[in-house]
Amino acid sequence: MPAQSPLASSSAPRVARAAFLTVKDAAEYLGLSPHTLYVWRHRRQGPPSFRMGPRGRVMYRRQSLDAWIRDQEQVDSRSNTDLSPLKAVPRHRSSRMPSA
Repeated sequence: MPAQSPLASSSAPRVARAAFLTVKDAAEYLGLSPHTLYVWRHRRQGPPSFRMGPRGRVMYRRQSLDAWIRDQEQVDSRSNTDLSPLKAVPRHRSSRMPSA
């Protein structure tokens, strides 16, 4: 007997919901308000989103949200010690006095 396709199983809608999140679900996942995601989308900021289906619902891929979170951690100096200002080489002022 051939193996059944994952899409043919009864859990396919649950898997699809887990892979794609609505604005409300993505906001909850990120700990933000849906309004924040709408504003970021309008400004072309925040995690990548797309429209799906005949009604053009705004959706987010869970994988994209996780990748976006990792990217945010990398650009934050508190999470990325390479960006810490404490590691910066101090710049010395020129000892030359301006002429009068």
